[in-house]
Amino acid sequence: MLTAAGVLLGVLALAACAQGPSGGAGGLPGGGIYKVGKPYQVKGVWYYPAEDWDYDETGLASWYGPGFHTESTANGEVYDEMELTAAHKTLPMPSLVRVTNLDNGRSVVVRVNDRGPFVHGRIIDMSRRGAQLLGFEGRGTAKVRVQVLADESRAIAIAARNNTPAPILAESDGPAPRAAPRARVDVATAQAPPPAPAERPVPQPTTVPGATVAGRFLPAPVVVDLPVSRRDGVYVQAGAFTVADNAARLRTRLSGLAPAGVSQAVVNGQRFYRVRIGPIADVGEADALLERVIASGLTDAKIVVD
Repeated sequence: MLTAAGVLLGVLALAACAQGPSGGAGGLPGGGIYKVGKPYQVKGVWYYPAEDWDYDETGLASWYGPGFHTESTANGEVYDEMELTAAHKTLPMPSLVRVTNLDNGRSVVVRVNDRGPFVHGRIIDMSRRGAQLLGFEGRGTAKVRVQVLADESRAIAIAARNNTPAPILAESDGPAPRAAPRARVDVATAQAPPPAPAERPVPQPTTVPGATVAGRFLPAPVVVDLPVSRRDGVYVQAGAFTVADNAARLRTRLSGLAPAGVSQAVVNGQRFYRVRIGPIADVGEADALLERVIASGLTDAKIVVD
């Protein structure tokens, strides 16, 4: 785990977050509901929500605000572009993640309470305030690392589950898909945390500065400077395999689109053969190439930063 080199306190007052609507979408509790959700498809790509407490990924972040401010999020909260929140395609709502800008080392903790971004090649959509604190509001995108805070996320999930109607919990915990148009399907089988007794308050996370506002735990606007190694390489990763021959076949298949290479990586003791195109200097060029790769039928393709 990286050690903080310094801490900068943001100027946003958490008390301001308490202003505004107290109810959620469709009369849902103002603190939002707990939601994982069933597999879904957007623009030809399938997404598989799961309680992934080991989530740790690099890629490109974007931010959203205008046009969404005060609208309902995917779990029934009211979106405030000046709160430290974010949209993610698969992580539980709510959950807490640490987002680190790999260009400048700035890092913040945000509450995931929405789905998105549904632009291929982006792994997280930050609120305007999050983008400001990470230093990329003007640029629009940033190379980031996104890490779920497992224990803290479990704590706020218990509180949210207590505020969620049983039928919605049942829908959120729907079965894994039996078939989908993907080259490879990874199914996570995480056990949902048991709800805490209603008469006992759920303590807020003690490892993350923040406050409970309108029934929700919101991280404080604290920026931590982390000693990161600069990562300039942007790649389109078409697939990752445990069998080298499978990676070689995919590399050959991509030869008509762009030259691809195969690199190795060990994750949790397992060796993977990653098929990648790049490095690519321009984000726009990477976006265009990713669209072509997905259009060829490789819907697992994504942009990674290394």
